[in-house]
Amino acid sequence: MGKMGKKNIRHHLHAVSTRESEPRGWDPLDSGRDDRRDQRYVKNVRPKSPKQKDLMEAIRSHALTLALGPAGTGKTYLAISAAVEALEAGQVDKIILSRPAVEAGETIGFLPGDLNDKMAPYLRPLYDCLSDRLGLKRMKQMMTEGEIEIAPIGYMRGRTLNNAFVVVDEAQNCTYAQLKMLITRLGWHSTMVLTGDPGQSDLLEGLSGLSDLARRLEAVTGIAVVRLDECDIVRHPLVAAMMPVI
Repeated sequence: MGKMGKKNIRHHLHAVSTRESEPRGWDPLDSGRDDRRDQRYVKNVRPKSPKQKDLMEAIRSHALTLALGPAGTGKTYLAISAAVEALEAGQVDKIILSRPAVEAGETIGFLPGDLNDKMAPYLRPLYDCLSDRLGLKRMKQMMTEGEIEIAPIGYMRGRTLNNAFVVVDEAQNCTYAQLKMLITRLGWHSTMVLTGDPGQSDLLEGLSGLSDLARRLEAVTGIAVVRLDECDIVRHPLVAAMMPVI
């Protein structure tokens, strides 16, 4: 092979290596990771906008926080990250995840298996956040040992949630009565975060209770209501561009 051929190959390999080392979009962790199969929870999460910073501070300083905003604003990720940090610091004994089992316009039919298996499709976004913060193996171990609990909304009535960090995701798919029941489960030494996008409810019009609850609780001392908007979207830039027009 001639000198020009070897030079071209070296140039091509350098270009490929450079492309692979370039950032591939926003990452909520402080630094890049070479091994994404075993992601470590020790990385620190940093806000990407002033309102995300407000949300992180609100979760740390309030027992009950409502995070409202469009898709891609980091509501769920920041809530899960705060839950993991609290558990690791020994501030709570367990993380409780709850999400309404509402299908977004499609029916998935009968699901086999135990409760965790049946809820898995609905909780996939929460699992993704947890595995990103803990690593898949450790997440599964903590679920087996009960440090992470899956609690369908219908099973929450009558409980008192002490020493727990509770994340209720997709809260816009809960009725006002369901949300009232959920927030009154809050016990001693616990933190609860409700996340949702009032503009993307899969319930019939007028049934979602998230906006009404946020409006009523906004003036209550000790409760934080953080409203994020399109400026806080951290997904693909097209997501932020689409939100005002769809």
